[in-house]
Formats: sequence, C-alpha cells, structure tokens
Amino acid sequence: MQNARRAGLACALTLLATPILAQDCAPSKWGAADEIGSANLVTPENTLKAAGLIRQGKSMPLGIVIDSETPAFAPRSLNLQVVQPNQQGGQRLDGFGYPGVYNDDILQTWVGIGSQIDGLGHLGEGGMYYNCNDEKDFAAITGLTRLGVHAIPPLVGRAVIVDMAAHAGKDHLDAGEHFGSAEIQAAAEAQGVTFREGDIILFHTGWTEAMLEADPTAWVSGEPGINNEGTAWVAGLNPMAVGGDTWGLEPVPAAEGDGTFYGHVILLQQNGIYILETMNTGPLLAEGVNEFFFVLGQARIRGTVQMIINPVALY
Repeated sequence: MQNARRAGLACALTLLATPILAQDCAPSKWGAADEIGSANLVTPENTLKAAGLIRQGKSMPLGIVIDSETPAFAPRSLNLQVVQPNQQGGQRLDGFGYPGVYNDDILQTWVGIGSQIDGLGHLGEGGMYYNCNDEKDFAAITGLTRLGVHAIPPLVGRAVIVDMAAHAGKDHLDAGEHFGSAEIQAAAEAQGVTFREGDIILFHTGWTEAMLEADPTAWVSGEPGINNEGTAWVAGLNPMAVGGDTWGLEPVPAAEGDGTFYGHVILLQQNGIYILETMNTGPLLAEGVNEFFFVLGQARIRGTVQMIINPVALY
C-alpha cells in the first residue's frame, strides 16, 4: 500500500513537472462542446455488427467481486452495512398486512475500487482535461459539472482480448513489466486478433488471477501494463475503450522515461478514450474466447469521475 502511495505521488509530480497550457489545447474531433469522446462510436451499425459475435448464447461477467478487504489505490476504501430499519427487538412493520421484515444496505465507498470505468474527467495535465475543460470550470466538490460518468451512454460493441502473458510465455507478467506496439501487434497476429475502429481493447497480463488473492498487498503495490508508446499506438486505432486485468492499466513502476499513469492522460485527456480497469479476462480466455459482444450500462450517479462496473461479455 505504501508503494501505491508513492506511485500516486510520482504521478502528481510528473503532471506538475510538465504543465500543459490552455492555449495548447486542441478541441476534440467530435466538436468543442463534446463530453462523451469515444462513446460517439456507439452507432446502430456498429452495435448490429458486434451483436453477430453472439454465437453460443453464453454470457460472462467481466467485473470482480469486491468487499471491504479488496485492496485499492490509497486512500480508497469500501464499507458496507446491512441494517433492518425500525425492526429492533423483534418489531414487525405495521401496514403491510403481514409480519413483514426487510434488510437494507448502506454503502460508504470510493467508486474507484475493483472493476471500474475511468471517465473523461478523471486524469488530465496541468489542470486541463478532455476537450479543453479547465478544472476550475467543472470540477466542483459536489460533482463534476461536465464530463461526468453519468452522461456516458451504454457502451456496447465488439471487444477483443490480447493475451500479453501468453505472448511472453508466462502465466502472468511481473510488476513493472511493460509492452508496447511491437509486442501488441505480434501478440495479436499470433492469436488471430484484429483491431477495428470502435473496439473495446482489453489486455490480459494474468496479474489479477495470480496475485489478487495470493498477495493482495503486492497486487496493489505494483502491476504490469502498457507503456506510453504502446498507449499512443492503441489510441491511434480509435477504440471506444482500452482496459486490462490490472488495477491501473499502465506498469507500476513505470517504464523508463514514462510518467506514472501518463497513459491515462494519453487516452482520457488527449483522445477521449475510456479506460476499463480490473477486467476479469482470464475465464473468457480459458474458454477460448478473445472476441465478443461487450455490454456496459454503468450506475448513473450525477457528476462522478469513475464508477464501479460489471460489464457483460456475450459470446
């Protein structure tokens, strides 16, 4: 956990060291008023094509189960309480016409825990976020007034998994191990994976399967992932989202010369491409599936920066 704190500090120092000026910001290719970035690639045509990938009629969750013990980037935490309101001492509820009882739950949590989507207001550079949005103009303590995750339409489309662990001949990549465009292209070619505009591109490293339960402290203290060069190359494919089976997508510690988590800036701030973290890709690969129909409808809490999610793979 201490290593995760150091990683966060390194990220902050990197961003402060290379400020971006407002006049250097270029409007989005989807227009100066756009707030949803690559979600513009969700079209009826693309959705119908992707739906054709449902061949076996099966489904599988991509989200992991989380609880108060799930490690998370500090200081994030989760606390759940189950209560029985007005039922203390065996009381029963009046007005139901029967001796009714019920359970309710109270959740106190950061929403950047476990499987999650990073919205376009999550990371920027020098105070600037996607589509030239200045933090002073939209980042209120009560919620984002622009770029909120609640405004993202359902993300549906073709998804592919590139197994970077298999390409390296390992069960899992190690913390700090990274890959770029050459490795991605070689792995994709060997595994029969092709890329198309509007894809959800997921990278499998084996990190979560190998480390989350076995050594949760090590899991959250480091991770393998895609380096900045690889991230820029993938962004050039115009995907809808990029994700992986790790908690932060990029390697920790970062590749030499890369800013910590700067891939987030490349995807979110510079290209308006969503990030999907801690995607449970292993079970799909175990069934021989690396291409499928992806469906995500996230909770729509106004003004959120990110959100806990459980996308569904249909195949």
